[in-house]
Amino acid sequence: MKIFITGANGFVGSNLIRFFLKGGHQITALVRSTAKMPSGFPQGVTPVTGDPTKSGSWQDSVSGHDVLINLAGASIFQRWDEKYKQLLRDSRILTTRNLVAAIPADTASSVTLLSTSAVGYYGPTEDQELGEDSPPGDNFLARLAIDWEAEALRAVEKGARVVITRFGVVLGRGGGALQQMTLPFRLFVGGPLGSGLQWFSWIHLDDLCRAAQFVIENRKIHGPINFTAPQPIRNKELARAIGNILGRPYFVPAPGFMIKLIMGEFGSVLLEGQRVVPRLLESNGFRFDYPTIQEALGNLLQD
Repeated sequence: MKIFITGANGFVGSNLIRFFLKGGHQITALVRSTAKMPSGFPQGVTPVTGDPTKSGSWQDSVSGHDVLINLAGASIFQRWDEKYKQLLRDSRILTTRNLVAAIPADTASSVTLLSTSAVGYYGPTEDQELGEDSPPGDNFLARLAIDWEAEALRAVEKGARVVITRFGVVLGRGGGALQQMTLPFRLFVGGPLGSGLQWFSWIHLDDLCRAAQFVIENRKIHGPINFTAPQPIRNKELARAIGNILGRPYFVPAPGFMIKLIMGEFGSVLLEGQRVVPRLLESNGFRFDYPTIQEALGNLLQD
């Protein structure tokens, strides 16, 4: 296959590139600048430079690819102000709009678009188990996800197959959320956030890569699909699992008021959660290598 990837320099993007290269696929990687790649991409990857939030010559490179994987978007894991919230929107909405616009109408029926979304689509919930047919929420992240997905689904009008991959928190080695999550435990100050009762929906990076290949190959799959492990856990259970594997205490809570004071609006997101399950992946026959947090962390944190 010939695969075009936006967000290629990101944690998920760089790992997906390595995964698909092992399968013998040809990759075109959209990057803002090659200056940030001192060693370059490995053989089999063609870098294309451009700002995906703007129309440009990079769009000419979209033609001729079998699969488009849309991962671009500024990180949500920092304090938000109105300027940064606009960046969160633009980096997702405009990139997706421009990518869809670049799909040639005469070959769109042969194209599969995997466009990222997030479990934030469902908004904050309590104990309700959420599948792909569950309704959206109404906070900032939910409204952002709704608009983000709507832009991707415009490709259906051109005849493309569109799969909306709603990511849980991606856990992998060498970066991403897990690196940030484990630091307090390594410093002996780890513990739950706030009450610790909020649900945490997650997925092991290896399972995410395999799931991406799975939905590409299964052409009957389209529309939203949850990329989460089948067993979400509460935040306090996550803290216990990390502490046990690292041999560190896990009972030092981070008070909710302090998280909100430091992180602002994003702090409220950390103190809320969603209990999201991958109903469509499992009903279509996908099997997780790491269905539980104990198996995932055991693989990722034990040398």
